[in-house]
Amino acid sequence: MSRLGYAVAVVVVAGLAGTLGWLTQSDEEPALLPAPAPELRGQVLGQAQRDGVDITLEVVSSGTAAALTEGVFADFRIHLRDVGSGQPLVGLAPGAWIDQQVLHGAGSDDPAMACRQRIAHYLKGTLGVRPVVDLNSYYMLVLNQDPSISVIDPSVSLGGLTSTLARIVLKRSPMDWVESRRQKRLYVSMPSADEVAVIDTESFNVLASVPAGAQPVRVALQPDERYLWVGNNASDPALSGVTVLDTVTLEPVLQVATGAGHHEIAFTSDSTRAFVSNRDSGTVSVFDTATLKQLAELKPGGQLLALAYAELSGALYVVDGASGRVSVFDARSLKPRAEILSQPGLGPLQLSPDGRHALVLNPREDRVLVLDTASDRLIHELQISGEPYQLTFSKTYAYVRTLGSNRVSMIALGSLGTGRTPVFQDFEAGVPAPGLAGNLPLASGMGLAVDDNAVFVVNPVDNSIYFYMEGMNAPSSAYINRGHTSRAVRVVDRTLQEVEPGVYQGRVRVPSAGELDLAMVLAQPDMTQCFSFQVAADPELASRRMSPRVEYLLETGVVRGEPNQPVRFRLWRGDSQEPWSGVDDLRLRYFLAPASRSREQPVRELGDGLYEATLSLEQPGAYYLHLASESLGLTWGDLPYASVRKLLNGD
Repeated sequence: MSRLGYAVAVVVVAGLAGTLGWLTQSDEEPALLPAPAPELRGQVLGQAQRDGVDITLEVVSSGTAAALTEGVFADFRIHLRDVGSGQPLVGLAPGAWIDQQVLHGAGSDDPAMACRQRIAHYLKGTLGVRPVVDLNSYYMLVLNQDPSISVIDPSVSLGGLTSTLARIVLKRSPMDWVESRRQKRLYVSMPSADEVAVIDTESFNVLASVPAGAQPVRVALQPDERYLWVGNNASDPALSGVTVLDTVTLEPVLQVATGAGHHEIAFTSDSTRAFVSNRDSGTVSVFDTATLKQLAELKPGGQLLALAYAELSGALYVVDGASGRVSVFDARSLKPRAEILSQPGLGPLQLSPDGRHALVLNPREDRVLVLDTASDRLIHELQISGEPYQLTFSKTYAYVRTLGSNRVSMIALGSLGTGRTPVFQDFEAGVPAPGLAGNLPLASGMGLAVDDNAVFVVNPVDNSIYFYMEGMNAPSSAYINRGHTSRAVRVVDRTLQEVEPGVYQGRVRVPSAGELDLAMVLAQPDMTQCFSFQVAADPELASRRMSPRVEYLLETGVVRGEPNQPVRFRLWRGDSQEPWSGVDDLRLRYFLAPASRSREQPVRELGDGLYEATLSLEQPGAYYLHLASESLGLTWGDLPYASVRKLLNGD
C-alpha cells in the first residue's frame, strides 16, 4: 500500500474536516519555548498559516539562473512548525504534487476548496487527472547492455506513457552497481574500462570515472559508506584481488592481490571487518577496515561462489559450489563453527531481511536451501525448476528468478522454520526465459519498490520491466525500454523525506515553464495547502523539444527468408505528433554484432514522415541500425538505435 493510501479516506470520506487536538498541551506539561526560525537555503515560494501550523515552501535549485528555470533539478522543501511554540513538527508524512495552474473537477472561486478538490482527484486516481510531478513516487534505474543507464518515472511510464527522465551515458558496458543513499551516489563497475563510474542520483550526471584496478566486477559499499570495495577479476594472479576507494576523495586507498578467480565481498554490520572471497584459490581474505590491513586468510577450500555475514549469529557463511558445502565461521574469532553439506552446484546466497534465514540457490539441481542462522542447520530444501540464479527479498517474501523459466517464484518468509511447510506462489514476468538473452551482468534483474510490497522484474529477452504487487495474480503493468537492451533494475527513492526536524524534502526535475501549483496534504493534522509559483523558460530546452524523434516500425524485430529485407521508420517533430517529412539526406548504417564492417543504405521517403531502407542481411545474427542526417544535425548515435535479428529458415 502506498504511504498516501491512508490519506484517501481522510480527504475523500472525511472531507478534510479534522480537529487539531493533537496540538493541545496538558496543564501538567510546561509550555515549549519558541524555537528559532528555520534556516532557509534557497528561494521562498510561499508561506501560510493554517490551523496553528506554519508552512513554508522553499526551493533550492541546482541551476545557475537566479529564477527557478524549467529542466533543472531542484529540492522542494516544506517546513512545518507549530505557530505557538515555533517547534518543528516531526515524524509527519506529507504528500505533495506539482501541477499546472488548472483547476480539476468543478471550478471554485474559493482557493482552499479548489486545492482540496485537486488533491482529492490525485488521491482517487481520477482518469485524466495526473499531476506533472508526483512527490510521493520514485525513479527506476535500468542497467542496459550498452554503456548506459535509463532513468524512468514508473508512475507515468508504467501507465502506458513515455517518461524516460534521463539517459546516463557510461564509458563502457556496466556489470554491477551499488547505491550510497547517504551520499546520493551510484557506483557502477565497467570491467572493460578498468574503472568505476560515480553517478549523482539527484542530477543523474556522471561525476567521475575512477580507476579501480584490472577488470573491476563486483562493487560493495561498507555499511558506514566510508569505503567502496571493488573486486578485480584479472586473469593475472598478481592483479586479482580488491581495490578500495575512498568515497570522499574517490581515490584508491588500497589495491592488493588476494587470490585467483572471481571475488565476492561482505562486511560486518559495524563496518570494522571486510571479507573477500577468492573463487579459484578457495580462500577468504579478512581485512581490518580501519587500518586496511589483512588480518587472516580463511581456507574453506573448493570453488567459492558466495559469502554473507549474519549479524544475529555473528557468523560468516561461505558457499563452495564444487562440493555443495556451506562453511560457517565465527566472524570475530575467525574459527570454523559448522559445515552444512548439500549437493554440488550451489551458488548465490543471501540473508532474509530479519537475518533469521540464509537462502542458497542451486541452479544445477533446481533447489533452494533454507538455513537457520541461529542453529546453523539446513531446515528446508525446496525445489524450484528452471535453474534458480537470482534472489531478492521484500519484508514478507523471497523472490527467486530462474534462467530457464519466465516465472518468478515467491517463498513466504513467515512460513519458514523447523517443522513448518513453506508456502509458494509464482507469477509470469514476460514470455521468454531470461537465460535466452545471454551476457547477463552480476547486477540483479529484480528491484524492490519503495513500499516494500512490490518488485520490478527485468526480462532481458523481450526488453521489458514488469511491475508486480504482492497479492496480485500477475504483474499489473510493464515498461518497454525502447532503444536499449535491459539487463538489471533498481529503485531510487524520491518520496518526501524528513531531512531535518520538520523539513520534508523531495528532489525533482522542474517541469515546463509557466504558473505552477504545489499541493500539499497532511492526514495528521488534517489539512491541505496549495502554493503558486512561476517557472522561467529555458530557450535551449524549447529548441530541443523540436528535435527529431524516430519510431522504428518493427513488428517483432525478427526476420527470415531472403537476404534483402525492408525496414521502415517514422520521423516526428520533437514531442508532437507532427510527422517530419522532406528529409532527403537521411542515411542508415547497420552492422552484424558483435563486430563487423558497417554498411550504409540510402533511405527513401514514402510520404507523411514515413521512410524505408532495404537491408542486406546475408548472415544470421543480430544487426544494429543507426540513423544520421546532416540537414537535421544528427550524427550516428544521436537517435536511439534499433536491432533486427536474422534467423535461419529452419529456426
